[in-house]
Amino acid sequence: MEIKRGGVVSQLLAGVPIPRMFRAEQAFDHAHIAPADIPAAVTEQLSREPFRSKVRPGMEIAVTAGSRGIANVDVITRAIVDFVKARGAAPFIVPAMGSHGGATAEGQLEVLAGYGITPEAMGCEIRSSMEVVELGTSDTGMPVYLDKNAYEADGIIISCRLKPHNAFRGPYESGPCKMMTVGLGKQKGAERVHADGMGKIAANIPSMARVVLEKAPILFALPCLENAYDQTWKLEAIDKGDILTREPELLQEAFDHMPSLLVGEGDVLIVDKTGKNYSGTGVDPNITGTFSTPYAHGGVKVQRTCFLDLSDVSHGNALGVGLADVITKRFFDKIDPEMMYPNCITSTVLASARIPCVAASDKEAIQMCIRTCTGIDRGRPRIIRIPNSLHIGSILLSEAYYEDVTAGRWPGLTAVSRPELLTFDPSGTLLTPCGPDQPLGG
Repeated sequence: MEIKRGGVVSQLLAGVPIPRMFRAEQAFDHAHIAPADIPAAVTEQLSREPFRSKVRPGMEIAVTAGSRGIANVDVITRAIVDFVKARGAAPFIVPAMGSHGGATAEGQLEVLAGYGITPEAMGCEIRSSMEVVELGTSDTGMPVYLDKNAYEADGIIISCRLKPHNAFRGPYESGPCKMMTVGLGKQKGAERVHADGMGKIAANIPSMARVVLEKAPILFALPCLENAYDQTWKLEAIDKGDILTREPELLQEAFDHMPSLLVGEGDVLIVDKTGKNYSGTGVDPNITGTFSTPYAHGGVKVQRTCFLDLSDVSHGNALGVGLADVITKRFFDKIDPEMMYPNCITSTVLASARIPCVAASDKEAIQMCIRTCTGIDRGRPRIIRIPNSLHIGSILLSEAYYEDVTAGRWPGLTAVSRPELLTFDPSGTLLTPCGPDQPLGG
């Protein structure tokens, strides 16, 4: 598909003004565990009973590592590995990411390497395979599968992030139960969890997790929770027998610590960069409101959303692109269907992979969104710009918000500059930075 500048589309958009924008900071609870303190926090959790006694000398222990963008995931994983070694056991890492990484063993190794999880960095072997064993059938009638390498270990430690899901609601969303059934289920298991559609996944996950807990050598879970700045906020070891009880309680804590775009609504949302390192669907719809199914809701309310770029660590997996109204040619050129479509086929959700309108440049993508909004004040469109859906402490807002922000309409939201025009290079690439690509507070 040829996308060019200077044609009819460019002519239609040439006169669309882009408003001046100002930098704003959103303040949330900063409580977190400093990266340097994470190894000690992991050791403290796992040194408690019954966790300590479950890791015995001579055991071969599988430690899970997923594909989500988890803060300090390499530090957390290495700390678990080191604890297992200190107990005289032999750890190895298992990619637990369903069909991600193009549903290949090599692709999943590549995903982990992008997060700094390599045999050299972790000090142990990574056993990547798509081969699974069938454990049994859940009470919802689903066959349950588990990674063969993990199943053959003497024990499995579930390491993951616990957070709200981006496509459904239930007592168990993204957390240990999903990691056991979708992540460790590899492509085959993930496909069965999603087989009845997103309307049934909230029932399938705990049902299938019960089979895993009964038939697989799960020792315990160590989920992490993050604060609104994408920082590690809490690490809590959960014994095997307590996972089904404790996970829903921690999920509510995760909801309570979620960030949001405090203005609540606008006309256009600009996302500088999307990708698997930010969310399973490129952006977290709990922030952006771009849900791929009708089974979850929330986030900011806008008429149009544009994605400007795709992160390199996504390796072409642009899942979530279909949730935008407009993307840039730069984004489009990075899409690799071989990396993206396995996720859609496995999850049965095709909307996330549909291709939206493609604009020749950042400037035209923004103009197309403004031009196609209806019922708005075209002289003062309400535009929200974020660097990505994880790091929203520093954002840009159009001048239509300025008076209300300076008047204190939204507690926690502060203007830190005056409205100025965005700058673009001659090709239409946006030059004005949005905010740091790291969370506030480091």
